[in-house]
Amino acid sequence: MLRIITDSASDLPKRYVEEHKLHVIPTPVVIDEVDYLDGKTIQTAEFYNILDDTKRDVRTYHINPAMFEEAFLPYAKAGDSIIYLCFSTGIAGTFNAANIAKTSVLEKYPDFDLTIIDSKCASIGFGLLVSKLITMLENNAPKEILIEAADYFISHIHHVFTVHTLAYLIKGGRLSKFKGTIAETLDMKPILIVDKTGSLQVLKTVRGHKKSLRTLVEYVKDNAYDLSTQTIAFCHGEDEEALSFVLGLFEELSQPMDKLISIVGCAIGAHTGRGIVGICFFDASDDKYKDYL
Repeated sequence: MLRIITDSASDLPKRYVEEHKLHVIPTPVVIDEVDYLDGKTIQTAEFYNILDDTKRDVRTYHINPAMFEEAFLPYAKAGDSIIYLCFSTGIAGTFNAANIAKTSVLEKYPDFDLTIIDSKCASIGFGLLVSKLITMLENNAPKEILIEAADYFISHIHHVFTVHTLAYLIKGGRLSKFKGTIAETLDMKPILIVDKTGSLQVLKTVRGHKKSLRTLVEYVKDNAYDLSTQTIAFCHGEDEEALSFVLGLFEELSQPMDKLISIVGCAIGAHTGRGIVGICFFDASDDKYKDYL
């Protein structure tokens, strides 16, 4: 049987995961030296409450080869054919760890058909990619078409997001303490994208939280293919107020064919904080694969 699996950095809503019986490998998160699993042994509401307490020690590490081997082995034993879509290698070491596990599993099950794809995506942009391919799989797309489509969608997906506080970017070393402290004092907010290599880049900085949210919507307006024909993905870090503000702005702009809304999980939220808001979309038509969509 052909299956698609992914990891929790895709931030797909629980309802979607359950409805499509999607196997999501959880990312580890360490809280006060105790290991938890993103979306499995800790949920976002509890996680962000902990993260808000600056006295708590919160960090993450990528899924390691042993965890991947444990996830892959049941499929190898069952003779399933697998596509694993993983968190961007430009942000984490997930892709390399998965390939180490693949090599180990193939020693025991040399006929195991496993394709590992670097999504070059994060959070709900990653989830949007996964959902596209899940729809195609459920409409009987063969594996070679799914792999081709993954490459196509990865090359045309956009992520744009902002954060309410720079504290977590400073803590994670993505922003120097000196620059970050000045920017916080001036209420400067970064507009970030995931570039074509899957790495985080600062597009620009703007002053004020609401200005940053408006800038996200402006970026979509300037870069998206016909909004009325595609699903637009929105994510937030347990910040319903910011999400509502963005959705209100978006309704003034256009009505997308559909919306995919999710909460940023622990894997990414640990490095951004509660106030992250993002929008993900495509800059090209998906008509090439309309027979499976």
